[in-house]
Amino acid sequence: MGEQIAELDRRYRDHYGKIVHVVGYDRQNERVIYMREGYEHECVSPLWLFQTKFTRVS
Repeated sequence: MGEQIAELDRRYRDHYGKIVHVVGYDRQNERVIYMREGYEHECVSPLWLFQTKFTRVS
């Protein structure tokens, strides 16, 4: 990942109850980068939207 991307390893639950794996945060564009189970490509969400639709799982 680039220098503006902070690498992360966190789990969150979306508003449908599915677990996603957060792999990074784009500081420059304020976007969260995450992976969904069974989907091979990275997903991206603006931080403000991610904060409203996802809850951290411990």
